[in-house]
Amino acid sequence: QVQLVESGGGLVQPGGSLILSCTASGRTSDFSSMGWFRQAPGKEREFVATISWRGDSTYRSDSAKGRFTISKDVAKNTINLQMSSLKPEDTAVYYCAADRETSPFTMATPWGIRGMDHWGKGTQVTVSS
Repeated sequence: QVQLVESGGGLVQPGGSLILSCTASGRTSDFSSMGWFRQAPGKEREFVATISWRGDSTYRSDSAKGRFTISKDVAKNTINLQMSSLKPEDTAVYYCAADRETSPFTMATPWGIRGMDHWGKGTQVTVSS
């Protein structure tokens, strides 16, 4: 059984930085892509950044470009999201996800999100002064 466990969330001031980590257990060899998504109160879950588990492809949302970097350590079954220049609108619960079949691009689409194979329980990120 696959489990995804996020860590690293917390309270940070605007302009600050955080690093989120997600550690996977179980049949990680089946993964095609992994990624980070977020959901703010009253809003739908949205794509932040995705990465190919077997290759080098990455994909980021427009809001993440230039501020967030996704990376992986396959040996440790971990992906990270390095976030900088954080804004109050980045406040949300951040979820780690993994899928067995889709590419990083497809994983980011609404149908990719609906069909995701595995989700973590999320970690809260609050950006506030």
